[in-house]
Amino acid sequence: MGRVVVSEFVSLDGVMEAPGPSHDYAHAGWTLKFQDPAGMQYKLQETLDHDALLLGRVTYEGFAAAWPAAKDDVGFADKMNAMPKHVVSSTLTDPAWNNTSVISGDVAAAVTGLKESSEGDILVAGSATLVRHLLAHGLIDELRLMVFPIVLGSGLRLFAETGQPAVLRLSGSRALDSGSVILTYTAPAADAGLG
Repeated sequence: MGRVVVSEFVSLDGVMEAPGPSHDYAHAGWTLKFQDPAGMQYKLQETLDHDALLLGRVTYEGFAAAWPAAKDDVGFADKMNAMPKHVVSSTLTDPAWNNTSVISGDVAAAVTGLKESSEGDILVAGSATLVRHLLAHGLIDELRLMVFPIVLGSGLRLFAETGQPAVLRLSGSRALDSGSVILTYTAPAADAGLG
């Protein structure tokens, strides 16, 4: 059985919007101020270690516009392009990026089925709405946050106000030379509450 691993870039104030360039968000590309070879190696290994991607439509469309033409010397682009991709969307019907399937309808049931049928881990990046849905349904097994030492003051935050607390268990931490910190958490089941 596979696990769902969510990996996000976030600012100190929880913003996850447009960490890279080419977006209409005022602070787009904010992670580029903190380039760190150890962080880049971490992201490469994380991608190589996962068997599939699970994405929301907006993140998928951004990735699908960038990755098919991308080239590198370390195998990151090759892995992104080759791995199976599952995109959650009620509007996308004919995805152009190779190895892509569309999930619509009951997302929780579909993701549960993916986990049960997968022999490897499934990586989720970006996709704020999807991540919130997965957390609410207890479908995230691990949450990895690369927290950057910047306060953006505005922008889409990873976690919305739900009124329902969720307690996470820290299972790893690593400081990078850039001042960023990688925090790894085990996520609770949907009904775990504050127990």
